Amino acid sequence: MLAFELLQQFLGWMKDSRRASEHSIIAYQQDLTRFLSFLTIHFGGEPTKQTLSDVSHKDLRSWLADENDKALSNPQLGQGRHTQDAAIRTRRRRLSALKSFYRYLALHHDIENIAPTLLSTPKVKQPLPHPLSQEEATALSKDIAIIDESPVAQYRDIALFTLLYGCGLRLSEALGLDWIDLHHADLNAEGGMLRVVGKGNKERLIPILPMVAEALLQWKGQYPGVTEGKEPVFIGLRGKRLNPSIAQKTMREYRRMMGLSDLATPHALRHSFATHIMQNGGDLRTIQTLLGHASLSTTQRYTLMDEAHLLKIWEKAHPRAHQEKKL
Repeated sequence: MLAFELLQQFLGWMKDSRRASEHSIIAYQQDLTRFLSFLTIHFGGEPTKQTLSDVSHKDLRSWLADENDKALSNPQLGQGRHTQDAAIRTRRRRLSALKSFYRYLALHHDIENIAPTLLSTPKVKQPLPHPLSQEEATALSKDIAIIDESPVAQYRDIALFTLLYGCGLRLSEALGLDWIDLHHADLNAEGGMLRVVGKGNKERLIPILPMVAEALLQWKGQYPGVTEGKEPVFIGLRGKRLNPSIAQKTMREYRRMMGLSDLATPHALRHSFATHIMQNGGDLRTIQTLLGHASLSTTQRYTLMDEAHLLKIWEKAHPRAHQEKKL
């Protein structure tokens, strides 16, 4: 059997049995296709099941070296998102995909090869989140309406950005909501309890604050269509589900108008949600549950943010913070 056929079986298994998201499937396919394409050149022919079984640790290191050479030769390296840390994260992801593929091969095709497990995973510095201040986030959820002249779009944008900040949703999660989801949330003026499907099709429950409920109900009153069933909550001018790029463009225009940092993105509202809970006494486990993080280590970044916040307060308020050290 050809290795590319095994790859297609693996992708199907990840989708059906492991419930991997569409984005994850695409990433697995791209990363492992690069690996199999390298093997085609490396061994001088299309790889087979036996090739995958015979791949050595040296062969895998050659693949990683080839990937590293391609990354370093990228003319965009150092520009925008094409940083050294980004290259390391890409390498981590590809190694993870390779190891998952070989675990599948061992379970379902009797291919036992320990070479992938001998590869060390490169460490990457986790960037700290970049939240807005509480004042900036609160003002945004009200003032975002100034970007669009259409009253319908204004109510929509207020509801969307209030939801992002008030519930800590990813933009894709918010735009993926249907009216039936809000019906099941028992949305009312006092709030509700929203069930969200996040990464890896994992479900979590998030309380809807009264301020979020008010924005959603006002948007519901202006919604140019039927607010029930599988109709999307957030729609564009043509009545279709709102494209993420429209929300991102609205945020770009707002931050330029208000003089905010370029790091003020829709996702920054999710960071703001978590950071502000932390600053007001929330515990890590609660924040992990609300954000839908699979690992607590991901959530722990917000403790570093809180420490940085406390340090700034100390430097501003402590009488000895700005005194020069005496020799």
